[in-house]
Amino acid sequence: MGPTTSAGAALRTVSALGVLALIAGCGVGEGATGAGDGRNGAGEQDGRTGDAEVDPGPPEAVATDLEVPWGLVLLPDGSALVSQRDSAEVVRVAGDGSVTEVGTVEGVSPGGEGGLLGLAVHPEFPDEPYVYAYHTSDSDNRISRMEYDPGGGGLGEAEVVLDGIPSETHHNGGRIEFGPDGLLYAGTGDAGRGELAQDTDSLAGKILRITPDGDPAPGNPFGNPVYSYGHRNVQGLAWDADGNLYATEFGQNRFDEVNLIEPGDNYGWPEVEGVGDGDEYVDPLVTWVPAEASPSGAAVAGGSLWVAALRGERLWEVPLTGGEGLGEPVDHYEGEYGRLRTVVAAPGGDELWLTTSNRDGVGDPVEEDDRVLRVPLD
Repeated sequence: MGPTTSAGAALRTVSALGVLALIAGCGVGEGATGAGDGRNGAGEQDGRTGDAEVDPGPPEAVATDLEVPWGLVLLPDGSALVSQRDSAEVVRVAGDGSVTEVGTVEGVSPGGEGGLLGLAVHPEFPDEPYVYAYHTSDSDNRISRMEYDPGGGGLGEAEVVLDGIPSETHHNGGRIEFGPDGLLYAGTGDAGRGELAQDTDSLAGKILRITPDGDPAPGNPFGNPVYSYGHRNVQGLAWDADGNLYATEFGQNRFDEVNLIEPGDNYGWPEVEGVGDGDEYVDPLVTWVPAEASPSGAAVAGGSLWVAALRGERLWEVPLTGGEGLGEPVDHYEGEYGRLRTVVAAPGGDELWLTTSNRDGVGDPVEEDDRVLRVPLD
């Protein structure tokens, strides 16, 4: 696969496994073959570029015995709010590992890969004391916001700010993040109907951009919440220091992807999986076969893009190369912690917070699962 070009940057497509992995047998469930499926914000990174330069230390378990933690957002006091997919509960994980329930999000209907998914916090928190949640209801996926009182009041009543995102037992997307522009971005799935990803009037198979109140962001390319389209199932969003938006995307049977997102661009699904044959669709920067990835959360820190892998059961480090695309991916912790769902960079970029997803019906949990892990970056 030769170099391609997107948004003026030379992009390379990298695949680490060979043909044998491409024809690996299909399983059932999110990330089983790549068919399934906190606040990263603009990311905190030191501008270093080139090959992998950061040596992540051994992960430390901050919290254990959680039930399918999905979204994680760090708060100014150093604690984290964590969503639990199937119970619809949000818990506060303090730096000392204590876990306290702060509320249950109303209107959540868990099932399959759906339920209480991503979390985000208003960029002016605590002056704007809102926590946002992406979740599945009886009829659709939607984004709600709730007031949050860190002094002990917990979560308030949920107010729906955006609904009508198609849902299914699989391909629900679910990641939400505030970007450096102060707007809320959401990665959605195609809800198992690939044709919706090419329909710019549908919210399925898209990256959405809305105001904190839920309105289409000014300047959106189609006059609605749609920011980019042609996606299969987006579960990771992260920005580098230059404001470039990267998104992780589940492939079907051939290629998982990291894409550089530009407004109005078409990323090809279901017409193309991986690199295309022409100029109509934007090519990914990086591809993996699903056995080594099934990528979910993403974060930028220490000069690299970090990607949590479900089926691949590892943390990928993809060096940022300062305008030359992305460097050769390096994997960490393969098979040591099982399925990794979420990765978030701490302010300052000196550590990462991870969540495992071994109790999601696909993984093989051990006694302490599911866990929140903290990884120091040297």
